[in-house]
Amino acid sequence: MKRTTAIRPELREWILNTTRAGHSIDEVLRLLKETGYDPRESRSIVATVLKIPLSALQPTAKLSGKRPRHPEAPRANAGDREIHVRVSTDAPVVRVLDPLLDDDECDALIELARPRLARALTVDTAGKQQVDHRRTSEGMFFRLGETPLIERIEARLENLLGLPASHGEGLQVLHYGPGQEYEPHFDWFDPAQPGFEAVTAHGGQRVASVVMYLNTPDAGGGTGFPAVGLTVTALKGSAVYFAYETGDELSLHAGLPVLRGEKWIATKWLRERPFLRND
Repeated sequence: MKRTTAIRPELREWILNTTRAGHSIDEVLRLLKETGYDPRESRSIVATVLKIPLSALQPTAKLSGKRPRHPEAPRANAGDREIHVRVSTDAPVVRVLDPLLDDDECDALIELARPRLARALTVDTAGKQQVDHRRTSEGMFFRLGETPLIERIEARLENLLGLPASHGEGLQVLHYGPGQEYEPHFDWFDPAQPGFEAVTAHGGQRVASVVMYLNTPDAGGGTGFPAVGLTVTALKGSAVYFAYETGDELSLHAGLPVLRGEKWIATKWLRERPFLRND
């Protein structure tokens, strides 16, 4: 007998209790299928109850492009330096890297970026820049290889991750003042959105992110991964690397509010193919 799409209170409670008990979403979907639910209906129900994007539960093909090499503890080679891997998790793939940048490199990036700051934008469903109320910072982008410093950092990441520098978007520097934050979000682009083809036309899907901390805020300002209860402290010169595939709900992350002082970060997003733009 075909099921309706209405979510009964007892079903909602069962899904919540089952996931709280440590069972994976795949296991919940398997159990629903065994009791007669259509897989498509099950995904819709689970996405609604757990308040996650439906696209995160859609079956997706593996990306065909080149994938980054995840740095492994305790140390990783970045070409011109050896980097300590302070934290390493595999679900989601997260690595805390220290030090990725020297103090003088951090200071130089801030001074280069400062006169070019504007309200930080996100990418809309048509692949264009937009103001997003969830992101309250100021920011700017460098072009690939724009300065010798940018070129050096890109080469360092290429050596560290085994992914050509051409796969990276331009380095973005962001500045957060007291109370400013970036609410929980995914860095991968949602295939269910109408602008997916436009935003992935240059370089394909995003596959990894590197957030570099250019200063140490007086309080707050870390990077949180709420799906797994992990917070990475913002410390000058260190960075957090995380990788993901399309629909990876564990990669949900947030730029936590700055409680005192200010926060400066530099972010590099990596694509599955060379990222080429004319603008």
